Amino acid sequence: MSTGTSGAYWTAQALPSVLKHSLLGRYIPQFGGMTGSRDGRVVYLDGYAGEGRYESGEPGSAEIAMRVATQHRSRGLRWTCFFTEKEAKSHARLEEVAAIYRRQGVDARVHHGEVDDVLNDVLRTAMGLPLFLFLDPCGLGLPWQRLTQALARRRTPRRWPPTEFLMNFSMDAVRRLGGNARSAKGLERSSERFDEVCGGRWWRDFFPADREPAPDADEAVAAEYARRLGEATGMLVRWIPVSRAPRHKPVYYLVFGTRRQHGLWVFGDAAAHARNAWWDELEVTEVENNPDTLFPATSLIRPDPKEVTDKAVPAIAGNLEQLLQVGRPIKLVDHTLKVFGKYYGQVPETAARAAVKQLHRDGKTPSTGMGKKVRDLVVEPPQ
Repeated sequence: MSTGTSGAYWTAQALPSVLKHSLLGRYIPQFGGMTGSRDGRVVYLDGYAGEGRYESGEPGSAEIAMRVATQHRSRGLRWTCFFTEKEAKSHARLEEVAAIYRRQGVDARVHHGEVDDVLNDVLRTAMGLPLFLFLDPCGLGLPWQRLTQALARRRTPRRWPPTEFLMNFSMDAVRRLGGNARSAKGLERSSERFDEVCGGRWWRDFFPADREPAPDADEAVAAEYARRLGEATGMLVRWIPVSRAPRHKPVYYLVFGTRRQHGLWVFGDAAAHARNAWWDELEVTEVENNPDTLFPATSLIRPDPKEVTDKAVPAIAGNLEQLLQVGRPIKLVDHTLKVFGKYYGQVPETAARAAVKQLHRDGKTPSTGMGKKVRDLVVEPPQ
């Protein structure tokens, strides 16, 4: 069971939420567009939806999804949106926001209670339809068995319908429970609850009682959790750290899962844009808090997006050159992680187009990098 959020949380977006919501707002419209064209329907679950909208007027995760659903209605794509919230006050406010979008034709179903209470209904509704799960608990999320059963829905040999997820894996909880497991005074029930979330006691090995854990034990647990999740569901799983400030330890990891290379590609592009939104908001906040500052500290430590891209393009070109050594044309989206390499999630997809153009200028491919969506570009080997 997750812990609730305080009233102060919904005053305005905190910095971690800026990245999270930017990523969500960029990805789910494309998920709907990529998967919903077949049947004209998409099912969506926000399992810990909160109030839906901040007091500042900024949209929370629930309103972001309902805005997307409204926009897609004009394209003949219908979203069935499930939202769950256990706190009575937050549920009441969420219901008010949902009512606005219902009047615009959005099928927004708000449930007062735990996500597990409504999950079976979501899965029944999504039978034969694309499903996206957004799970953002303030604390621990669904038990492992429940989560993996939901993600490993029966599908045809063509892997239809697609199921994808974006979830918050709390690093604060990992550190707290790691300390709990090592302490002679620790509460065993708390550790057992995390056993349920992780699908076993394996995480305890990273926090031994007889010696100090490794400095990166928390991140090792997150990486192993994601690896096991991919193995258990047959999904391609990636994750990105989300922090409150530069050089701070992550508050949580956003863990993403898909079975499609297209999903992997779009997520990487969305993550790169979301990182830039995080830095933009950090700089704005710093200027607001220190209006007399001539040179905000953020501007001095922020990686220049252009410089990062300038370094990424030749590296991506080198990755493409290696892929072309097989002597056959390659479609970029079929090799997402190999195309971007270490720059996956760091630079937008336009860097890949620039890399193809560089190869063309260098006479290493007849492909020009022009036309089509970047992910659909086909690169020919040198003639």
